[in-house]
Amino acid sequence: MLDSLKIALQYITPKHLLSRCIGKLAAAEAGVLTTTVIKLFIKQYKVDMTEALEPDPEAYASFNAFFTRLLKEDARSICSDRNKLALPVDGAVSQLGQIKYDSVFQAKGHDYSLTTLLGGKPEISAPFLDGKFATIYLSPKDYHRIHMPIDGQLTDMLYIPGELFSVSPLTAERVPGLFARNERVVAIFDTEIGKMAMVLVGATIVASIETKWAGTISPPSGKHVEHWTYPTDGENSVMLKKGDEMGLFKLGSTIVACFEADSIDFADLAAGDVTRLGDVFATIKK
Repeated sequence: MLDSLKIALQYITPKHLLSRCIGKLAAAEAGVLTTTVIKLFIKQYKVDMTEALEPDPEAYASFNAFFTRLLKEDARSICSDRNKLALPVDGAVSQLGQIKYDSVFQAKGHDYSLTTLLGGKPEISAPFLDGKFATIYLSPKDYHRIHMPIDGQLTDMLYIPGELFSVSPLTAERVPGLFARNERVVAIFDTEIGKMAMVLVGATIVASIETKWAGTISPPSGKHVEHWTYPTDGENSVMLKKGDEMGLFKLGSTIVACFEADSIDFADLAAGDVTRLGDVFATIKK
């Protein structure tokens, strides 16, 4: 009964307004009040500040600065094997496996369209048909910067407007097509194993989605899909190495990574498994 009520409230709550208001508060530099909120958050969610480059909660001028905190250089190790992909985030596996032509598994009883997820553009989704996907949920306690699993040349970025449902496990189980209906940013890369899509999915109270090459993509939110293409050379080209930061969330969310068919085999991962940035994500198929 309580779970059903939580989901019902999400349908009627003005999620964009709520998220933008919380975003303003998270960006505020409110001195003692900001520090108090950060300390309460650390206690509530058991955030491990020993890994943070700046472990002192009082050193953060805003909640956003704390939430997007950098880690110490030795806090994570990116797997160096050229035949292995690295996990792109700290979090937990929501689902991973085979894309069944254009259908991506969300949770028991729920699939969604890959093409819809990637902005409704068949030319963008075509390389990933019958490929593989991994959905990873970032909880409030996690490190919220996203890194590259493999070297990649950016070719496309899309902003896709949508809802801002929570992306918690409960919501994933109850809201059909969740990840393909929420606001999101899609980055497409050319890699040695073919195309790779990194989808940064927005959620309730996510104050911002940013990429390293373009800065803040959302907010402001729009009403139409926006599509940018990038050159493969010259000053406007974007080449990122395995382990490089590619983007971040201000407040928590989910990523969906998509790969071409017959390009990788996932490591021994299953729904619910904790992920740690830099550990082995997948093996390149020969």
